[in-house]
Amino acid sequence: MMKSSFSKKRVLVFGAAGFMGTYLIDALLNSNYHVVASDIDASNEDYFLERNIPFINIDITKQDDFLKLEGKFFDVVVHLAAHQPANVSDKNDDPESYMQVNVIGTLNILKYCKNSHVGKVIYGSSHRNTQGLWPANKPLSESDGRAIKFDTEYTLFSISETAAQDLVEYYNTQHDLQCITFRLPPVYGYGPHTEIFKGGKPIKTGFQIFIDKAITGESIEVWGDTNVGRDIIYIKDVINAFVLAIEHPDARGLFNITSGKKLTLMEEVETIIDVFSEQNNKPELIKRPDISNNIDSFYYDISKAKEVLGWSPSFSFKDMLVDFIKESSAKKFSHLVDKRQVNINEYNQ
Repeated sequence: MMKSSFSKKRVLVFGAAGFMGTYLIDALLNSNYHVVASDIDASNEDYFLERNIPFINIDITKQDDFLKLEGKFFDVVVHLAAHQPANVSDKNDDPESYMQVNVIGTLNILKYCKNSHVGKVIYGSSHRNTQGLWPANKPLSESDGRAIKFDTEYTLFSISETAAQDLVEYYNTQHDLQCITFRLPPVYGYGPHTEIFKGGKPIKTGFQIFIDKAITGESIEVWGDTNVGRDIIYIKDVINAFVLAIEHPDARGLFNITSGKKLTLMEEVETIIDVFSEQNNKPELIKRPDISNNIDSFYYDISKAKEVLGWSPSFSFKDMLVDFIKESSAKKFSHLVDKRQVNINEYNQ
């Protein structure tokens, strides 16, 4: 990301030790912001301190922890802290955690921001609470509302994030706190999400499986309807949206921060093969329409973000993969991958 001439705003990032928080803080430092990192997980505190980034260990579910911020002032607070299924094993799955972190934690952040006269709050939120609208097979706009499905592993997550989004809008409307919510689809990039927890158990994602097989030249089975497609976005495009929102003088409300189009399963696999395979060792593609791929199809209208924020994604899926290789080779954020692997190893013991 290019250097910026933006003023040196003071930015506090909750959820700083996660995938998105780490990339955001790196970009903010490159753009000359004053940044403070906060997270409940202090295991990567050294990462921040080695880069002269102040780190404050805060559990957002505990109001008293916010006393650690006493005497500090911030122009902008970015809220990325969340309890979500992809990070939770069945050994630690507790329905109350979704409410405590995503609802009470969000409320505590908003109360802190109001009482401390923070100028702006930007909340990064999932798109999962629109799942009931996906069968309409049209680009969903911010005004289309929400529709939670109650029979998925994401249900509690969606319920809690919907409440959190409503709290953000409540403070935006009734407490004159400038609040922005980003609705985010799957965010791709070099990080821990190539291995996730699904149904409480660790799995390697299809994305990573395709990459591994493309590298080795092993045949790849493509299941089900290969034309089914999802709206995904690259981490650096998301971070650019955050930077633009930080600087925007009066933007408020909900914004879709997505690619604005479907990437079909076949396009995903063929592009991965193109980028990761040796020319003389291309894997054989085997279509298996008889096996369901269980892929949801969805995409979003991004015209509001384009019009208000002046934002649009700049990375194609192929661009993303090429940059993914660069990020992986540089190992700049390898601690994110290492931390996920520790969690998986602990689960398997």
